[in-house]
Amino acid sequence: MLTKTSVQKEPTLSHFAFIAVLLLGTFTMSISQSSLSTTYPTLMAAFHLSAATIQWLTTGFMLVMCISMPLSPWLLNNLSFKTMFLGALGLFDLGSLIIVLTPLSLGSYGFLVMMLGRVLEAFAVGVLFPSYQTVLLEITPKAKRGTTMGIAGLVMGSALACGPIISGIILKYFSWQSLFYFFIIVISLVIILAASGLIKDVMPRKQSQLDWLSVLLSLGLIGLVYVFDLWARSRGNLVINLTTLVISLIFLGCFVYRQFHLATPLLELRVLKTFNYVLAILLTSISYMALIVVTIIFPLYYQGVLHVSPFISGMSLVPGAVFLSILNLFSGKLADKIGFKPTMLIGMLMIICGWFMASLSLSHLSLLTMIICAAIIEGGNAFVMMPAVTLGANSLPNQLVSHGTAVITTIRQVLGSAGVALATVILTQVSQQQRLLGVNTLTANLKAYFAVCCTMLGIELFGFVLACLIKKR
Repeated sequence: MLTKTSVQKEPTLSHFAFIAVLLLGTFTMSISQSSLSTTYPTLMAAFHLSAATIQWLTTGFMLVMCISMPLSPWLLNNLSFKTMFLGALGLFDLGSLIIVLTPLSLGSYGFLVMMLGRVLEAFAVGVLFPSYQTVLLEITPKAKRGTTMGIAGLVMGSALACGPIISGIILKYFSWQSLFYFFIIVISLVIILAASGLIKDVMPRKQSQLDWLSVLLSLGLIGLVYVFDLWARSRGNLVINLTTLVISLIFLGCFVYRQFHLATPLLELRVLKTFNYVLAILLTSISYMALIVVTIIFPLYYQGVLHVSPFISGMSLVPGAVFLSILNLFSGKLADKIGFKPTMLIGMLMIICGWFMASLSLSHLSLLTMIICAAIIEGGNAFVMMPAVTLGANSLPNQLVSHGTAVITTIRQVLGSAGVALATVILTQVSQQQRLLGVNTLTANLKAYFAVCCTMLGIELFGFVLACLIKKR
């Protein structure tokens, strides 16, 4: 058995093979998130549906992820990691198979079949994302966790960069189903490697009953993210949205209360009593917010103000994603060498500088300048997001790391959605107000994007203050 102790004392070939297989599976699943947007026009034509309906392939994916993430600590405690890993991969493969077999002749009903496949994929991804980070932290000594998580960040950043490229190449020469055949082939290979013995049980287990009421109350997360998504797309009735928001908050309030009063909670929220861990949650969420807003708002600027094609707009994000991937490797080593606080201060300064430069560069109408600004913001993210996750884990006792990782991943997802909603609402409202004042379209749009940059700059300055508060242990 590949135990935590043996792995930490003497990294072996099997140890590196374990990590490689783990990251290959996670990498492929991550691509499935970032690659689908390029298929929207094709899917709209295939199913004869609107963009708003096709968008549910992404929205639904995100909602299901939010409900499955909190389940990961319970699964790690009650199943062997190998069983859980193979189960998640198998579920993802099943979802992809359902998608490629979707009958186009059924039109909108066929789309519902495709949505079922995406739901299965999303559940698998939501379970695996916190779990793979927990496992990497579990098998790595604290002194080397920064480097290990930096490699994980490198893999995830590469997936962000490769997703649109891979899907673009496949769609250029093959049908949209071929993208999911690609996922099936790679994930099936990972299943074979994992089942052959390269993935072993490395996690201690503590059996417990699943609290179904907590699972039900956690649906408040879905309502919360759903409302944020509607606001981000300027859709839905205001009264209905606010009602959904209130009900979701009530569910979440009951969920939090129940977790603090259960002997064995679904999600151990007492981790929030650790000061550095709370800072880690806020910092990783704030940096992720900057990253996700860049990937959504900058393409809107490229297409709406600079009038470039969707292809050029998408490819303009690749340099920043590549820069993020490369710096992730160095940021981990830097955190191990000089500590998490100075590393994250460097990252927050880079993000602040990037947003400040972007706010000054908007009116110059330069694609290259904005690509550089995006790269600086994304590069700064490499020095904050994964190091913050590692800092949070290091602040907790080992038996709470799985809960800590699930909490931090879930909150990061929710706050990232909130950040996108906030940026989109500001963009829409400022632009409309400027037009009502008689300002021409270009000037109105530039002022709206400037307002977004200033808002993000303020949020990131708050993040810098939080980084200054990190306590050395």
